[in-house]
Amino acid sequence: MTEYVVLIVGDGDRWWTTMSEQERKDGYAEYGRFAQQLGERGHRIVGGAELQASTTIRTVQPGGAAVTDGPFAETAEQVGGYFHIETEDLDDLLECCKIIAALGDAVQVVPTVVPDTRPS
Repeated sequence: MTEYVVLIVGDGDRWWTTMSEQERKDGYAEYGRFAQQLGERGHRIVGGAELQASTTIRTVQPGGAAVTDGPFAETAEQVGGYFHIETEDLDDLLECCKIIAALGDAVQVVPTVVPDTRPS
């Protein structure tokens, strides 16, 4: 099976600062539907998590000499969560990802590097 990381990219603070309690519940229900569809369609969730707000991020700068608060780049979009998926059907995985993309955040699907396929 091929492994992918599904990244949810958007304004991560939007869920807690501008959405009503019902909107959050409805959004989380769609994430539940996404997970259910993955299982029903033969994909396997290996791991994943919702990430805390961008204000909790710490970045170790290139070279390792400095640690700063917040993300490395100034951007409105942040990774708000991820799923680690095993599947043989990328096209169907992308179809499933449309469920959560409909909530307003971008979804990036990135294949992982398998140790025996790394460039020499």
